[in-house]
Amino acid sequence: MTMNKRVPFVTFRTRVRDETVEGPNPYRWDDKTTEDYFSGRRTILFSLPGAFTPTCSTQQLPDFEKLYDEFVKHGFESVYCLSVNDAFVMNAWGKALGLKKVKLIADGSGEFTRKMGMLVAKDNLGFGLRSWRYAALIDDGVVEQWFVEDGLSDNCETDPYGVSSPQNILATLKWLGAP
Repeated sequence: MTMNKRVPFVTFRTRVRDETVEGPNPYRWDDKTTEDYFSGRRTILFSLPGAFTPTCSTQQLPDFEKLYDEFVKHGFESVYCLSVNDAFVMNAWGKALGLKKVKLIADGSGEFTRKMGMLVAKDNLGFGLRSWRYAALIDDGVVEQWFVEDGLSDNCETDPYGVSSPQNILATLKWLGAP
């Protein structure tokens, strides 16, 4: 994926709480598309290898949650975290972390991640296919800035993190003189 390119059209299968659903699991399926998430607004999307994994759970997602208001000050309406995990896992992870601001997107089949050019094998860790760690600033569905960790490859022996950190993105926005 390069800058000034539209994000691919994909339909995501999400689970949303619905009080009209009886029983111990009051959720229903709700399809959302990339148009629903990215059209008509400035957003930040960051993607990571997996829910409940160490760097993702202790640094990357919590730091985006803490710095969310800083991104709003720079004109971003939403911050989305995407992972190649199913909706059940992503919902449980968001609940476990007590998320209030960052929204989670489950790319269970990896279709969006593949179309973004970021799907990698992590068989060496027993993960299967997952997302490479990256972030993108998106304006009305078009990538305006791209932050990809070095070493994009299958079965990478390291887990680089820094380029796609919220701190680096904010520093870049300040350097660019963004409002």
